Amino acid sequence: MIIKAKPLPSTILEWAAIIATRLFRRRFNKMIIKEAEIKPGHSYLLMCNHFSFLDGFLAIYLCLHGIHKRQPLKGFYIMSLKKQMEKNWWLKYIGAFSIVPGSKSMEESLNYAAEILSTPGNLLLYYPQGNLESAHVRHIEFKSGLSAIIPKIEGNCQLIWCSILTEYFESIKPSVYFNMLDCGTNQEFNFESLKEKVNKHHLQAIKNNIRFTEEPGE
Repeated sequence: MIIKAKPLPSTILEWAAIIATRLFRRRFNKMIIKEAEIKPGHSYLLMCNHFSFLDGFLAIYLCLHGIHKRQPLKGFYIMSLKKQMEKNWWLKYIGAFSIVPGSKSMEESLNYAAEILSTPGNLLLYYPQGNLESAHVRHIEFKSGLSAIIPKIEGNCQLIWCSILTEYFESIKPSVYFNMLDCGTNQEFNFESLKEKVNKHHLQAIKNNIRFTEEPGE
């Protein structure tokens, strides 16, 4: 059985996110969002690379400043491993729901995700890699869950990818670069095409973030 989200009222969550991101920014030198078009009247599946403990906080910052300010969100949800939710009881109150990969309840979690995304204005944060990896891996490996979620979505859902990269360069604090990509909608979803598009974008984001140096083969 999955642990379903029981999010607090959206106004409370929005103010909490604003306060948290203001405090959070003190950890960083710069936080730069390279925006993508956000389609009105859609739900939003936000996919990001999964590279640190801070991923959730970074995604909240991205949602607040890169999406919500342009297309107001009604609900914010996160797919989270059940063992993490059992350790952190409060996660369900910020929109988290559980999944156990390979279990009998996995299909229930995927159906719940599709149900969330069938409501315009809802956003689901999803990490397709399924595991923590370096932000600078040259290939993003996608688990198959997306293929089970997206065809079940009713209505229009925009698919958004963001390659999040960090660098220090001239500062003692890291800078964060959010490289967003509009991946179309559920109506035109093709899993192989999505993976190819994301990986091409991710490689280009890494290349754009490297100063002065060209790697062999470029």
